[in-house]
Amino acid sequence: MTPAQDGEAVLKVENLHQYYGGSHTLRGVSLSVKRGEVTTLLGRNGVGKSSLLKCLMGLLPLKEGRVTLDGREVGRLPPEKRAALGLAYVPQGREIFPRLSVEENLRMGLANASGRRAVFDRAYQLFPVLKTMLARRGGDLSGGQQQQLAIARALQMRPKVLMLDEPTEGIQPSIIKDIARAIRRLAEEGEMAILLVEQYYDFAESLADAYAVMARGEIVQSGRGATMRADKVRALVAL
Repeated sequence: MTPAQDGEAVLKVENLHQYYGGSHTLRGVSLSVKRGEVTTLLGRNGVGKSSLLKCLMGLLPLKEGRVTLDGREVGRLPPEKRAALGLAYVPQGREIFPRLSVEENLRMGLANASGRRAVFDRAYQLFPVLKTMLARRGGDLSGGQQQQLAIARALQMRPKVLMLDEPTEGIQPSIIKDIARAIRRLAEEGEMAILLVEQYYDFAESLADAYAVMARGEIVQSGRGATMRADKVRALVAL
């Protein structure tokens, strides 16, 4: 298959099923994420959003279904091969290395050293505060700074798809705005697709080019970001 062009689906999920013990956690999930767009995935706690991202990254096994990345089936590949092909994942809770410096954390995201300078410069453009903290340990950063570091680390591989699991969780409002600007800039540059799992409705709506809502392990509604209010999406995700 030919690689996806701008505006075409670079990540496709078809009829994905997953079980956790005796629970059927994902039930026939189908989803597509287009290059140059932010697709927001919303839903209440426990509906399967994080499980879906872990399945896409290969951290949880699929029972059945297909996952294609830029036209290639990746649903049975190990996580490191999916990453090498262009799938990047920033988990809930960030999971940076707290005892390593900011610079060392960024190096951990590199596939190779040949393009280090250009890739690091890109991270500093998106998150200038990181350049002033290169020698500081990751564990000494604020929660918002750690989130910026986690996103910057994921970008070191120059991914085709960036998956973010609740990047606003526990983050101060000023840094939420910085993260929103960075996500929008990455999408507008058209080099990657972004799949954003988010509980904070206003943040999701402000960024969404497309949206999908999950309930009980299924996609129950989807559409374009511009129609979220008319589609009454807020009511579907309200606690």
